[in-house]
Amino acid sequence: MKKIKKLLVSEVDGIGVVEVILILVVLVGLVVIFRTQINGIVSTLFNKINNMISSF
Repeated sequence: MKKIKKLLVSEVDGIGVVEVILILVVLVGLVVIFRTQINGIVSTLFNKINNMISSF
């Protein structure tokens, strides 16, 4: 069990700042590219939720 824990801790330590920044840049880029689609999906979901709430 100690060996598995040590392996997991060493893997987490391997994640550097550069990798985290690159992941964030990719995520922000995807949000910017698909902004209109995301807004449409969120608006549709909130409209459906509002309709379900108002029907009670």
